[in-house]
Amino acid sequence: MKKILQGMVETMNAVNPPRITALKELHEAETEGPFSILIGTILSARTRDENTTKVMKNLLSHYKSPETLSSAKVKEVEKIIKPIGFYHVKAKRIIKVASIINSQYGGNVPDDFEKLIELPGVGRKTANCVLVYAFDKPAIPVDTHVHRISNRLGLVRTKAPEDTEKELMKKIPKKYWLEINDTFVMYGQNICKPVSPMCDVCKIKRKCNYYKSKKLV
Repeated sequence: MKKILQGMVETMNAVNPPRITALKELHEAETEGPFSILIGTILSARTRDENTTKVMKNLLSHYKSPETLSSAKVKEVEKIIKPIGFYHVKAKRIIKVASIINSQYGGNVPDDFEKLIELPGVGRKTANCVLVYAFDKPAIPVDTHVHRISNRLGLVRTKAPEDTEKELMKKIPKKYWLEINDTFVMYGQNICKPVSPMCDVCKIKRKCNYYKSKKLV
């Protein structure tokens, strides 16, 4: 796994150093800590990273804590997050999540997977993202990029992201878990794209089942 992660980073840097992901940017900014990661992950679903980053900066300038967001008006939040997908649904969702965090957890986002997935709109991927990006706890968030690349490489043979997550957790040493989502997502956005992946520049193609299946070796 170390060679795979290194190869991905080397490929991206050789082609064009990628822009960091929205969640990584929120993690490094550490403006509102775990709360910003949780809300940012919910908003990022089916949304470009650039839009997520802009919207989160604007949202946090108005609502800096679970307490302030929990008392926000839906229409006001909708205006702020309108650039992202499904903003009507997400506005109600993040207000509800903020309310639960404020009332049940004293304003502190829980660092427990089971408690996280009990929150409205928080599934396995979102919960794992919060563990990784907010608390630096080993987990493997699996989105479409992680799912696609893991199957292309032959690390797994799965049909659903949840199955990919479980298989990767079995096969990959825990010391690499924190790196997987961010590296795989950037690689999926920039190199190993859904359509027309850039196999010609990929430094790990000799390890890739997808590349081999296309009879490119």
